[in-house]
Formats: sequence, structure tokens, C-alpha cells
Amino acid sequence: MSQEVTTETFESVLANADKPVLVDFWATWCGPCRALGPIVDEVAGEMSDRLAVYKCNVDESPDLATRFNIVSIPTLILFKGGDVAHTMVGSMNKAALVQELEAHI
Repeated sequence: MSQEVTTETFESVLANADKPVLVDFWATWCGPCRALGPIVDEVAGEMSDRLAVYKCNVDESPDLATRFNIVSIPTLILFKGGDVAHTMVGSMNKAALVQELEAHI
């Protein structure tokens, strides 16, 4: 299951991560975000031994969206060692998401 991350908790989440961190940038009004959300949660559970997964509501943390140049949601960003390792934009099915993650973690 994924957890919420906010502007206040973002830096500590990355600093304290002992594995790659996937952040799902989304909003409640975004249909593709709502469709992708359960897939992200499912992958979070299945890959929890190798990946930490968080969700960031862009309406509640607009400065994070600006910081990472989020212009379209959903956007998923994979961080490794605190740095951006891979960015995925748009909705996708579970197989595509897992394939993208496997190639970069």
C-alpha cells in the first residue's frame, strides 16, 4: 500500500529511504489518476521488499509539482539515492508499470 507524502515530509522520506522510492503525483479530480491509483497500490504491495511507494496530491503540495516540473498527471517519478532515476507520465496498465519499474530499480 502506498503512503501520502507532502511538502513537509518529502525530504525526510527520500533521506531515510533504504530502497528506491516511487512517487505518484495525482489529484482527486483527475480521471486517469483515479484509474492508476489502485494499480500503483497493488504494485506497492507486491514490490514492497524492493520499492517504497508514496502518493503526492498536487493540489495539496503544488510546490513539489512545480519543483519536479509536473505538467501532466498522473506522473510517476522513481527516485534512487534521493535523485530522479526515471519519470513516467500518463496512465498505464499494471504490466507496463511493472516493466518500467523493473528496468530502473
